[in-house]
Amino acid sequence: MATIDYDYKIDVIKDKIIQLDAKNIILQFPEGLKVDAIKVSNEIQEVLPNVNVLIDADPCFGACDLADNKVNKHIDLVVHFAHTPLPIKTDCPVLFIEAHSSADIVAPINDALSGLEDVETIGLVTTTQHIHKLDDMISLIEERGYTVKLDNGKGTSTGQVLGCNFTSIKDLDVDVILYVGSGDFHALGVKLFTKKPVILADPFKGESRDIEEFYDRIIRVRFARITKAKSAKSYGIIISSKKGQLRFDLALELKKLIEEHGFEAQILNMDYIAPDRLLPFDLDAFVMTACPRIAIDDSAMYKKPVLTPDELEIVLGIRDWDDYQMDEIIIHDEQT
Repeated sequence: MATIDYDYKIDVIKDKIIQLDAKNIILQFPEGLKVDAIKVSNEIQEVLPNVNVLIDADPCFGACDLADNKVNKHIDLVVHFAHTPLPIKTDCPVLFIEAHSSADIVAPINDALSGLEDVETIGLVTTTQHIHKLDDMISLIEERGYTVKLDNGKGTSTGQVLGCNFTSIKDLDVDVILYVGSGDFHALGVKLFTKKPVILADPFKGESRDIEEFYDRIIRVRFARITKAKSAKSYGIIISSKKGQLRFDLALELKKLIEEHGFEAQILNMDYIAPDRLLPFDLDAFVMTACPRIAIDDSAMYKKPVLTPDELEIVLGIRDWDDYQMDEIIIHDEQT
């Protein structure tokens, strides 16, 4: 398999540092790109030797999780890789570098299309790493005789989905949805919101796969967690101090809702959320108002049920299981 490169736009970073006369900068990478952090830091220091470059070694979960308030505000610029900006106020300037991938999209898309039957219209979505090839994706699909449909999301570009924002696919009237990207979570969200067939075309593996089996497995796990939580008498409502994940008002609403149903509720504030950090609290179940992926992706790591807000509504009997959907964090306006 060919080596996959990312465009880190060193010249753009250099120009921004010079424009701001920044002396101390911090580089922030998602987990999958941290292997390139030393290389990028060295390249910046080669062209700007008088600039202090720090690498943020903490986990990074997206544009909702910025390093602007770290190192006691000694930082003049955050360079945040692989995500697009959210309308969030920051403590210092943040430069977003989308880190476009060089991965080939032709083979996985052709593989996906070769297995389609009785399909006329295809909804197309992708992620930040591949969005620069969106026109090529459209051409590949249309050349095979299909009609391609895309939409703008709330806070996302045309044809883009985030792990917590699927607004670009909710109103697409299509036969099937093609997701170009890696990992099953985004495709799962598309499936949950549309209930349509979803094919994942993976540029990093060079092939496609139907996510139906993964979807069925996750739904069974979520049903089991919800069933177990129905015996809970006390809940911990987890909020995140990360600006782009903080849903304070929602946590207050959920606490009131739980108490109205006769159960105990406590609000727990965390920055980094992990299973061992919940162990001291004698509570029967937890509700996650932070990143929606935590309850889904990390489910097996938690000894007690960790629910999304929508799943809590099912437990309390105010939402039907047939109306199950993925949790989202949609940021409309600037928030602090």
